[in-house]
Amino acid sequence: MSLNVSLPLELENRVRQHVESGLYSSASEVIREALRLFEAYQSAQSANRAALKADIAQGVADIDAGRVREVSMSSIKERGRAIRATAKTV
Repeated sequence: MSLNVSLPLELENRVRQHVESGLYSSASEVIREALRLFEAYQSAQSANRAALKADIAQGVADIDAGRVREVSMSSIKERGRAIRATAKTV
């Protein structure tokens, strides 16, 4: 399959630089590698979204089941300070 792609001058120059570096033998190789990396990035993003949705669903289920309680920010800070103080003395 042959495909013509128009790139802004900045991206075209970057493709040329990669070819001139000797790491790639053609612009097509640079673009193929870029697409492989982009697809890997999209796959990772999709996995992260799925994990976030699962975490949110678990949180909602915990709320619905009464497994959560309100906590004040001041009590969180107090607990953290107590832990830090204990760690300094040990």
